[in-house]
Amino acid sequence: MSASSAYDEKGGSSSVGEPEYGHDPASGGIFSSDYKRHDDLKEMLDSNKDSLKLEAMKRIVAMIARGKNASDLFPAVVKNVACKNIEVKKLVYVYLVRYAEEQQDLALLSISTFQRGLKDPNQLIRASALRVLSSIRVTIIVPIMMLAIKEAASDMSPYVRKTAAHAIPKLYSLDPEQKDQLIEVIEKLLADKTTLVAGSVVMAFEEVCPERIDLIHKNYRKLCNLLIDVEEWGQVVIINMLTRYARTQFLNPNVNESLLEESGEKAFYGSDEDEGKDEKAEAAALAKRKPYVMDPDHRLLLRNTKPLLQSRNAAVVMAVAQLYFHLAPKAEVGVIAKALVRLMRSHSEVQYVVLQNVATMTIKRRGMFEPYLKSFYIRSTDPTQIKVLKLEVLTNLANETNISTILREFQTYIKSMDKDFVAATIQAIGRCATNIGEVRDTCLNGLVLLLSNRDELVVAESVVVIKKLLQMQPEQHSDIIKHMAKLTDNIQVPMARASILWLIGEYCEHVPKIAPDVLRKMAKSFTNEEDIVKLQIINLAAKLYLTNSKQTKLLTQYVLNLAKYDQNYDIRDRARFIRQLIVPTDKSGALSKYAKKLFLALKPAPVLESPFKDRDHFQLGSLSHLLNAKAGGYQELPDWPEAAPDPSVRNVEVPEWTKCSSREKRKEKKVEKPFYSDSGGESGPTESADSESDMGSGSESGSDSESGSEESGSESESEESEEQSESEKEDKKKKKKPDKSKAKKPAQDSAESEQSSGEERKTAKKGKEPRSRSESESEDDEESSSESSESESESEHESESDTDTKRKKKTSASKPPPKQPKKEKKEMSLLDLDDFDPSPSPQVTPVNNFLSSSLVADLEGLSLTDAALSPVTVSPTTSMKTYELLHRITGEGLAVQYCFSRQPFGPDPHMVAVQIQFTNNTETEATNICIQEPKLQSGMRIKEFPEIEVLPPGETFTAVMGIDFCDSTQAANFQLCTHTRKFFVSIQPPVGELVTPVFMTENEFRKEQGQLMGMNEITEKLTLGENCQSDHVIVQRVTSAANLSRVPCGSEKECRFAGKTVTSGSLVLVTVVSKEGRAAQLTVNCEKMVIGTMLVKDILQALSQ
Repeated sequence: MSASSAYDEKGGSSSVGEPEYGHDPASGGIFSSDYKRHDDLKEMLDSNKDSLKLEAMKRIVAMIARGKNASDLFPAVVKNVACKNIEVKKLVYVYLVRYAEEQQDLALLSISTFQRGLKDPNQLIRASALRVLSSIRVTIIVPIMMLAIKEAASDMSPYVRKTAAHAIPKLYSLDPEQKDQLIEVIEKLLADKTTLVAGSVVMAFEEVCPERIDLIHKNYRKLCNLLIDVEEWGQVVIINMLTRYARTQFLNPNVNESLLEESGEKAFYGSDEDEGKDEKAEAAALAKRKPYVMDPDHRLLLRNTKPLLQSRNAAVVMAVAQLYFHLAPKAEVGVIAKALVRLMRSHSEVQYVVLQNVATMTIKRRGMFEPYLKSFYIRSTDPTQIKVLKLEVLTNLANETNISTILREFQTYIKSMDKDFVAATIQAIGRCATNIGEVRDTCLNGLVLLLSNRDELVVAESVVVIKKLLQMQPEQHSDIIKHMAKLTDNIQVPMARASILWLIGEYCEHVPKIAPDVLRKMAKSFTNEEDIVKLQIINLAAKLYLTNSKQTKLLTQYVLNLAKYDQNYDIRDRARFIRQLIVPTDKSGALSKYAKKLFLALKPAPVLESPFKDRDHFQLGSLSHLLNAKAGGYQELPDWPEAAPDPSVRNVEVPEWTKCSSREKRKEKKVEKPFYSDSGGESGPTESADSESDMGSGSESGSDSESGSEESGSESESEESEEQSESEKEDKKKKKKPDKSKAKKPAQDSAESEQSSGEERKTAKKGKEPRSRSESESEDDEESSSESSESESESEHESESDTDTKRKKKTSASKPPPKQPKKEKKEMSLLDLDDFDPSPSPQVTPVNNFLSSSLVADLEGLSLTDAALSPVTVSPTTSMKTYELLHRITGEGLAVQYCFSRQPFGPDPHMVAVQIQFTNNTETEATNICIQEPKLQSGMRIKEFPEIEVLPPGETFTAVMGIDFCDSTQAANFQLCTHTRKFFVSIQPPVGELVTPVFMTENEFRKEQGQLMGMNEITEKLTLGENCQSDHVIVQRVTSAANLSRVPCGSEKECRFAGKTVTSGSLVLVTVVSKEGRAAQLTVNCEKMVIGTMLVKDILQALSQ
């Protein structure tokens, strides 16, 4: 048959051939598919021409893609498995993968061909052969499959290794006894450095041995670093696995915050009496807790997954979101909100899953989604299930500040045509009313207005919700109960009628005249009512009989007689039971004495809770979370460990020969150039490239930079060679550079200092210790954990360089300072350190208190100009608190500290002035120090300091930069660059530094305070610390915690302070009133509630110490 005729008979449905196959209708020729329909394809497959075979295979694969059955072609296709044409062979394998399971006997016949295919030079054929082999589900060939998988795991092609990883779960499900051998293959494939294999092997790991976390240790850092380049579905699997891994290996980053949060919540909602009792216990518990320091590997995971929030794949974004929710510190979880809101613009199916997870998140982390409130407003085109979920989120986000806008939204939703949605809205209004006491009356009145709605369903739902709200304070709302009693004539929905009758019965004492009349009407229609209503009529009769038997005795007996002969046995039983209980007779038992207590007992008000309240024990984004039930194959999210497991298990040993060669090279470099100091240690230019890829961020990931070349294990040989060539180029450049520094010592000098005796070193160390302690003890504590993980060799180099710099400082301190003009000696409170710079900038004058005593000695020789001394000087009592930006070890000899100088920032008054001090602890000059690539939250701005061209060894330089934090305490992240290195650092402001002082009179203060009442006022009671009794100390403590100015006040026991936020200029007013003993009251009035709340915490802490 020719190819053209084959095209005519496509699908075997030509008009000529059709009647020949089935003349008799009973034979199925008309209704069923005929038995000769694929003859043309079979002939094409049997032909000698590869082009016909290829055309036939394309048509067959197209049939499979359209969902048509092509299994009867199996024998004809299997014959071609040994075809020489690669294109035909590929398509034959695609067909066999689909049908090998159904036609196992025929597939087994060609098994030798598949085995030959495994040795094929084409990687696609090798992979396809393995795929077909693993699709033949017959236990006889398990050993052959096992052998094939082991060979493929060592294949040169990553694509074949990926296919081997896919075959592992198939073999495991066929024969679980092979688990141990398969784990060996998984371990081998986990060590693979290609992104193509990573996702597939982690999937195999999750299917076969998810409990073997020890296999992940060595590959953890590599997986984190590869994550960004893995294909999307691989990313989802890896992120979910790493979430579980991190929960077993790292400490809870919010462990200390949970205590603070509890105390904060009590302070906001609880009574004042409880507060005093709990404070001591909380303080003791917090004291026991060690300060939390994040493991560098934990930080690595968070840092490397963050960019994936911008992925185009919704599943990847959702996976990163759940990772951050379960693993990140509370302050950092907020980044996922924007990404999840972006997914809300996707299809309704994606929206449904995202909203389920957002609804769970909003219960614990409400503040995260508050800025995006409008994104959850409901569109008329949304399907009902999406509308209900958005309502759930809006209800969870409701608080005192936004409730008015949310209730306005709800008002419009009630007019919707979608009845289920309207009912859900009314329930949402009820939940808002129970959660926020201030709007309870407003909601109740609104729901009562809905009772006159034409739609019966709206009225019914309103009645049910009103009933729950009235249970909270019924005595205030007898009018509403009367109004609802009148509705019994009109409302026909059984649940609503039952709710009204229950309310009247429960609070019959509040409506003594109406209740008997309602019972009279109900007795008339008793026989026609629904069962749920009949039960409530009996209850109402019993309660009225006990409270008002004169009027209702006969009515009750009549209702009980009607119920006695009702068709429903529940109602007959209830009537019999109640008659015995309330109507006293000779036979009535002991219970009838307590009838009143039984019927009229106080009932607790119902708690209206979110259906998503306890869902977060399921891992977010999982099917189990979506269904709120444990699905098959779901793995529980482990609890955080009490103590951190050993982090060294994740260290990867570098082979000995690489270590030796690199060290020898570095030694050679040192011999060639005494230009370099020892403080660089092992981290020459070679490692700088590594740690740059690792993105060590500030002091937090102090030991992250070491997890570069020696630990991460993800670098291939080619990368190492590239790095070496880069370092050689850098060395050449440095050779060409002329000597800039004037204060540099000759090489002989440094050699002499190297050989100095051990005694001198000891004395130098003793001299230095007290200074470093006084600088900042807390920072030392933090650093100790990261320093302990550094390699020994590095610490040796560091100590050598330290002693060198200390020696220099001693010599400089011993030299007599040169004489200065007399007029500068008058005021030494401010130093203009910008004199280092050839062009001094008239920015902000740094504060003297920032400098430690030894630095003052170094800097005494600097000339002071009149311009440097600003008119506003900070009082010497409040010493500026310094923070560490870059530790000298992480910075390879460059130490950077910063403080908030509290001076107005010249170039832009809306920016906070940050004073930064650079200290060069090495023997080489640092050049071209500047800021690059600021990564800021939306709205934040940064004004860099001018580039520092040269910082001589052992010298210190101070610069000033401005940051607009946009009235938030979010960190400003940027890169601090020198001529050789980049360091990722971040500056996070305390809330008190976001404020600038405002001078006002007592009357102005009172007037402004009057306008900032209600929601804008936060009042807390506190006990002043033992050393904090006098006005002077209180003022000092408050002004050190926040940059405020004191407002004059007539009362002795009252201190007032005023300020405004730097960016928006919102007023911040603080009042501290001392009472008897050590009791006091703190009041903060601020337009920005978040700043007010945080400021209260900080000032409370300062005053109670």
